[in-house]
Amino acid sequence: GGIKLMAIIDKPSDYFNTILYTGNASSPRTISGVGFSPDLVWNKCIDGGDHRLLDQVRGANKEFAPNRTLAEFSNNSDGNLTAFTSDGFTITAGSTNINNWNKSSDGYVSWDWKANGSGSSNTAGSINSTVSVNTESGCSIVTYSGTNGTATVGHGLGTKPNWIWCKALSAVKNNTVYHSSLGATKSVYLDETSAATTSYDYWADTEPTSTVFTVKKDGSYDETNGSGINYVAYCFSERQGFSKFGSYVGNGNANGPFIYTGFKPAFIIQKNSSSSGGNWLLYDNARSPSNLVTRLLRPNHDTAEIVSSADETVDFLSNGWKPRGTSNNNNNYNGVSYIYMAFAENPFVTSTSNGSIPATAR
Repeated sequence: GGIKLMAIIDKPSDYFNTILYTGNASSPRTISGVGFSPDLVWNKCIDGGDHRLLDQVRGANKEFAPNRTLAEFSNNSDGNLTAFTSDGFTITAGSTNINNWNKSSDGYVSWDWKANGSGSSNTAGSINSTVSVNTESGCSIVTYSGTNGTATVGHGLGTKPNWIWCKALSAVKNNTVYHSSLGATKSVYLDETSAATTSYDYWADTEPTSTVFTVKKDGSYDETNGSGINYVAYCFSERQGFSKFGSYVGNGNANGPFIYTGFKPAFIIQKNSSSSGGNWLLYDNARSPSNLVTRLLRPNHDTAEIVSSADETVDFLSNGWKPRGTSNNNNNYNGVSYIYMAFAENPFVTSTSNGSIPATAR
């Protein structure tokens, strides 16, 4: 079939955007400024509290905490996202006024992706799935019900996914990630600090294809395919000028390795994949609009935002980024391997520039 070529995305904010807001304890409250109707919303109180994930396939009021193994819940007494709007979402503060969504004076960040609404049936795999997909941006939201053993699930992207994040919704299970730089023999948990492991064969040692990904119950471990368990999988494929999924090796130097993405980053998640004890790190251009990027959150923790003076800082550049840490194995430890996912603020070269008008640096 050959390589499927995709157009450069000139305006990444049509498909991914980060917004900030301050809680005021009002209910209901509509948060706007996303720029589109978000199909995947990842929300976090900067002042502390669980991360929250919702999507339009599962529907409003149905969330899970990626820093925990808990099943999906509808925690209306503590606040929730109650509706998706054309430019954001509507939230409630909850009677307890804790910091889930809208606690008075607390800061919040929301990372938002565009897919394709509530989705439609996909029968490409041995398990039928419901898929909300945007093939232009390479974003797919997939729900399915597990069957035990080994099975395939359709994702709708039309290209091989580089990142698959699978979470059991009706059972207490780890957030399990496939990353193309690790391959299908390995997996890594978004809610833990452990290294990538081959201990559990959640992907059946089978690389995803342009139409399906493979899931497996390995012994008693059913993070991706337990009988009767409902799952959601967030699947992403690289798109030029918009997203990049790769790996790098740290050098332990403040002048860290340059990681080429082909765009100015808006959002980066990275993880030490070769040794245990490394936290996930999340950076964005809204909380840190200029270099150094010092403000970070940990997807595997409910802790407040960390402002790092050195060891976990990065630079966002016009066509990539540099970790600047010197003595922390989360960021740039000498000889340690890291995986990452990155989404763009601006492409380095636009589709109309003929390669001559690059994006500006920060």
